[in-house]
Parts: sequence; structure tokens; C-alpha cells
Amino acid sequence: MRASACALLLATLGGCHWAYNYVDPAGPRFAGVVPARTTPNRWPDTLRVVSFNVERGVRVDSALAALAGDSATADPDVVLLQEMDEDGVRRVADALHMGFVYYPAVRYNGSGRDFGNAVLSRWPIVDDQKLILPNLSLFGRTQRIATAATIRVGQTPVRVYSIHLGTPANLSLRSRAEQMRAVLRDAARHPHVIVGGDFNSHGLGQLALSRGYAWPTREGPRTVRLWRWDHILFKGLEPPPRAASGTVEDNRGASDHRPVWAVGLLY
Repeated sequence: MRASACALLLATLGGCHWAYNYVDPAGPRFAGVVPARTTPNRWPDTLRVVSFNVERGVRVDSALAALAGDSATADPDVVLLQEMDEDGVRRVADALHMGFVYYPAVRYNGSGRDFGNAVLSRWPIVDDQKLILPNLSLFGRTQRIATAATIRVGQTPVRVYSIHLGTPANLSLRSRAEQMRAVLRDAARHPHVIVGGDFNSHGLGQLALSRGYAWPTREGPRTVRLWRWDHILFKGLEPPPRAASGTVEDNRGASDHRPVWAVGLLY
């Protein structure tokens, strides 16, 4: 059914069921451990973080080429992925020799494919969680989630969130702000935090600043056609004086988003 037809019938039918929401906080869950030979042996004081919304998780090979083709993203410590299915996440993790945890938010009825967020890490993942975000989408009544993982960097636990907030077409700014606040509330109990992903907004990063976060990706080129919507936030880490963040301009046709990266120093 076309989106226009769904919009017309929304009020009387309660929404078109484009997808099945995975409402169980426990799963589905998919994970892989860090290969022993690739666990970093360098001093664990610096983390290079990359976030990439790989549109529908379809062009994974192109996404890998985009990351490998930029020196700032070729050897990351943490990768945050959005709009992925299990097969795509495993392919990226295997190619980068990283462990991962992945939770899908929904399964789309038309394609039969899952759609969700992943955290990939070169450091051991010692805990993880699916955080179901408030406010279903206007069209389709689909949910959004954050995939959370605690990684052990040396002896320091770092809480990491891969997020994908609702779109402006489906949720008001206020509703998207409620989704961001839900993530920040969950993160409040952790001293070292990374939050990254597709915010579907530029200004929502402001909500984290008053809570002691750094926002290294605040300025830069567009990550989608007209806006800068992909970001990384740090708490308990600070950007270095130089080469703190950037955007991969050539995404090799992998997505309608460009990957962003940021470097954080643990303190």
C-alpha cells in the first residue's frame, strides 16, 4: 500500500502495519566476540569511534569500501551502525575483525528483513541491552530502539549507544527529544559514555551538553542531502586538541548518509 493511501486510512484503521515491532527487550539478539588476535594491545586511552547509517543495510560492500578508503575510519575502535540486519552486521564485523552486538527494532513485512542498530568493538563487550524508545511512528506505528553495550577498555567500562531516532515526517521534534532523553537517562548511571548514530536532527545534541557531554561532531558538512543529522557524543571522554572529528565525504554510494567519526580520550 502506498504511503498516501496509508495516511488516508490511518485515522480509521489505526495505522498500516508495514512492520512487526520486536517489543521484547531481551531480543531478538545477535552477538559475536572479539577475535583474540585483534584485541588491541596499545594503551587504552584513546578511542576512535565511527557511526554510519547504511541505508536499509543493502550496500554493505560499498560501506566497507567507504570506511577503508578514509584513513580516519580505516582502523576504528568502535563502530555504530544503523538500518542493519544480522547478516550485514556480521559481514562488517568480520571484515573489521571486531566483536558486535545487534538488536533489530522491527521486521518489515514487505522485504521480510530486520531493521536495527549495532555496536561493533575491538574491545571486549561485557554487557548489552536493547532500550526501547518512546513514541511510535505516525505512519506504520513502528518503534525505534537504542542498542547499548558496555565495552571494557583496559580496565575501564565504557557504555556505548547506537541510536536511530524517529524521522521528522513521523515524529514531532518534541517526541524525538523524548527519545533522546530516554537514552540520556539510561546513560546517567555510567561515568564513561559514547552516544552516536542517526539523530534525524541537528539540534538534539544540545540536550546532552547540559549533562556534561562533549559534542565533537557538532560542526561539519552535511551528512544527508540537506542537513547534518549524524552525530557522536562523549561523556567521560574528551576530544583531543586536533583531528578530533570528521565526516567521510565519499560514501561510495553505500547510503543516503555519510559516516562521521570522532576521537575521544578517556579521563
